Amino acid sequence: MPRDGDHYAYVRYYHRPRKKFPRRNGAGTMTPENPHEPGPRGLPPERICIQGSTLRDLRGRGVQVAVIDSGVNPGHPHVSGVAGGVRIDLSGRVSEDWVDRLGHGTAVFAAIQEKAPEAEIYAVRVFDDRLRTSVRALVAAIDWASERGIQAVNLSLGTVREEHAGMLEEAVGRLAEAGGVVVAAAEADGRRWWPGSLPGAVGVVVDEDLPRDCVEVRDGVVAASPYPRPIPGVPVERNLNGISFAVANVTGVLARGVEGGGGVLERCATNRRLSGDG
Repeated sequence: MPRDGDHYAYVRYYHRPRKKFPRRNGAGTMTPENPHEPGPRGLPPERICIQGSTLRDLRGRGVQVAVIDSGVNPGHPHVSGVAGGVRIDLSGRVSEDWVDRLGHGTAVFAAIQEKAPEAEIYAVRVFDDRLRTSVRALVAAIDWASERGIQAVNLSLGTVREEHAGMLEEAVGRLAEAGGVVVAAAEADGRRWWPGSLPGAVGVVVDEDLPRDCVEVRDGVVAASPYPRPIPGVPVERNLNGISFAVANVTGVLARGVEGGGGVLERCATNRRLSGDG
């Protein structure tokens, strides 16, 4: 796993959580106790499931999603179609080779498509032959999505380097002005992550107890299961898992919600504002 540097963003991939991740209360502190109780300044938790009355009949139809990751393998059995894609290198230059050579992006893509099978999902490849990229590439990728009016941008990666927060916040702001939102990790392993912890993003945390088809809007964040699509014959506890897939599970649910008028997305954004984060 690469170390942080002046030019590279540390990327969080598969991991097996060793303990349940505590959520934040309204003051921004960690509260592992009573995980389903509201924080002092936030709203009560709200569980949203794709089989619930609001989302049951939705499929993400007409919603555009960009998966900024290692690309996608269009021939994978869990991938039913790709709307298009692009590759963005470390300097921000754009080319057409968006095919996945690492596997991470394909697994993330599949988890989103499972929940929003009729969404138009684009692969934005920012990784080459190793698991790191530059903040310049991340900004260029978010801007690529902004310029195309994409509504949901999945970032199953991020940086813990606060000095990169300003550039990322500007890109997240441009996306918001274009009508889109970034979904990314807010906290993991007790550390704050960017851009998911920014007020303009939908920040995600892990909850192993949540089913894969549900998310829970909590005090400033959205909790989700850390598991990807099941692999036949592989026990769930032995499958790759982590915050990457929690982010993807939230993006899939949000894509359904956007088709339904954006109510789910608005509740996530409202909860973040009321929790004092924006």
